[in-house]
Amino acid sequence: MTDVLRRGRASLAFSFFAQGATFALLVTRIPAIQDRYGVSDGLLPVFLAAVPILAGVGSVTTEQLVKRIRPSVLLRWSQPVVLLALLGVGSGDSMAELAVALGAFGLGVGALDASMNMLGVSLQRTYGRSIMLSFHAAYSLGGIVGASLAWAGAHWHLALWVSYLPVAAVLLPAAFVGSRWYVDGGAPGEEGEGQGAEAGPLVFKLLLPLCLVMTFAYIGDSTVSNWSAKYLKDVLGSSEQVATVPYNVYMVMCLVGRGIGDLGVRRFGAVAVVRLGAVVAAVGFAVVAVAPGAGVGMLGFTLLGLGLCVLVPQTFAAAGRLFPGASDTAIARLNVFNYVGFLIGSPLVGALGDAWSYRGAMLVPMVLVLVTLVYARSFAPQAGRYGDGHERARTADVGRGSNGL
Repeated sequence: MTDVLRRGRASLAFSFFAQGATFALLVTRIPAIQDRYGVSDGLLPVFLAAVPILAGVGSVTTEQLVKRIRPSVLLRWSQPVVLLALLGVGSGDSMAELAVALGAFGLGVGALDASMNMLGVSLQRTYGRSIMLSFHAAYSLGGIVGASLAWAGAHWHLALWVSYLPVAAVLLPAAFVGSRWYVDGGAPGEEGEGQGAEAGPLVFKLLLPLCLVMTFAYIGDSTVSNWSAKYLKDVLGSSEQVATVPYNVYMVMCLVGRGIGDLGVRRFGAVAVVRLGAVVAAVGFAVVAVAPGAGVGMLGFTLLGLGLCVLVPQTFAAAGRLFPGASDTAIARLNVFNYVGFLIGSPLVGALGDAWSYRGAMLVPMVLVLVTLVYARSFAPQAGRYGDGHERARTADVGRGSNGL
């Protein structure tokens, strides 16, 4: 590996870390945001739904932009937009200002998520071995740091802008400087990553199984993030303090699973890792559904972190393998289903919980995660598509570092 590639990998990992911290700082302070702007309980879901919807728009827009602009350029400029939008959320005074800030945050996140994963897939191809999980491990670490900072801000009753300003002041220049070392897969118009002349058009029918897996994974993830605390407190009878623990446990186990996941992929293959992850996650949901108390429920959320954490990174990686010459387009489209799952998951579990029971509601994401087993073969290397073109792209990638800006 050249120093160019090592710096590219480190700078991209920092970008994932910064995004994880930024997103956690937003979602974990939603009650404080609601209080600051006087957002009613009826209006709050509208604001929350607008973010993933606009993120989907940002991802679709990125698909078109990368035909003319390098993903590294989009990532370099979308990350500051997201950080500044977070600061705007914390410092505004009116509902209109909140709407503008959240709108910018949503559009920026869509472009950021898509371009980060584009660069991650192209770097993995250049390395010739699994490294995608390590980037998402950095995201999980950022989420843990961001959630911890949000807890500190809430504990000390700090104003939102006071909590957000130091984070933006540190992450924004660091990410911008680090962006000098992003490694692109190829320039627009060149033969290589995202532009291979031999790759042919993206066939959505072939991408659809991965889109479903992405949706199911995020339905599971949003179930944990939105309902774990309520489930432990209202269904399993824990204290309010204990009810805050499951999500932290889930995030820590995601970090652990992603930290070692690349080794598993290299040793046993992506198909085996995805199958194991789906089974472990399904067992986790089952344990949560039948748990007699908070202790067993915590065990279930621990298993969920270990199982679900491998699905999303491997889904992006599989899209890159399936369409090695059009992976930017594949990843941008696949990324939209990240937000589809997020939008479906929380309302689905809430509606089933109210109409039936929250224990029964936990069985629905369990079944959906198990459906991943049906599509596991989609994660296998595609020999016909991943041959000579892969080697040419890999050769073209080596040594190509800064985007020149």
